[in-house]
Amino acid sequence: MITIAVANQKGGVGKTTTAINIATALAATGWKTLLVDLDPQGNCSTGIGIAAGERERSSYDLLIDQASVADCLMATRIPGLDIVPATVDLSGAEVELVSVEDRTHRLRKVLNGDTGHDICLIDCPPSLGLLTLNALTAADTILVPLQCEFFALEGLSQLLQTVERVQERFNPDLGILGIVLTMYDRRNRLTDQVADDVRSCLRDLVFESVIPRNVRLSEAPSHGLPALIYDHACPGSQAYMKLARELIGRLPERRQAA
Repeated sequence: MITIAVANQKGGVGKTTTAINIATALAATGWKTLLVDLDPQGNCSTGIGIAAGERERSSYDLLIDQASVADCLMATRIPGLDIVPATVDLSGAEVELVSVEDRTHRLRKVLNGDTGHDICLIDCPPSLGLLTLNALTAADTILVPLQCEFFALEGLSQLLQTVERVQERFNPDLGILGIVLTMYDRRNRLTDQVADDVRSCLRDLVFESVIPRNVRLSEAPSHGLPALIYDHACPGSQAYMKLARELIGRLPERRQAA
């Protein structure tokens, strides 16, 4: 199973929307896909249609009790897509993990088993604490959604430094799958400036596909549906399908035939 951490310590950049819609696109193309909601807010779980009252076990159980993925996952309405949801209990996991000896490798241990999935996407919280650190240690590669605003560039630098430290100390094989520009508004001159700056600095790391500002992307989670199902033809959905095709082309060769 290939494991991708969808991470950025800045909130509101489109991590959850990206995780949900990329997972949906992968499942639609035949990949047996697993979503792991590692954000205590549980927005990924809600956005995929799993109500809070339905979540008997969660990613908290994976981290703290080392429960198996099979015991915690739930099927979604999308064929081929399962999720390990998040509950409010996860908000206390950071504190509980501090006293655990192998606190950075808890998620890696449970995901290393045979879950029956081809690919796993981890929706990380908007921080660089122990939850995100567990995700980066467990991941093969990282996908970074980047909002096209000035302050996002400062946060990106901090995130890339964290990735380097994780590579040095915990996960030397961690790669960067790419950076995806989100909330792109062609009417805003600053958007183009930020996009140009990111591409000039990081070149091939930046995906050609960009995700536009689109009201349908914002509406979809309130219906418990990925935008790809809520409105398949909207510009946001079309952009995510294009991104998914580009992303598949960047995955390790051993899995491209999945």
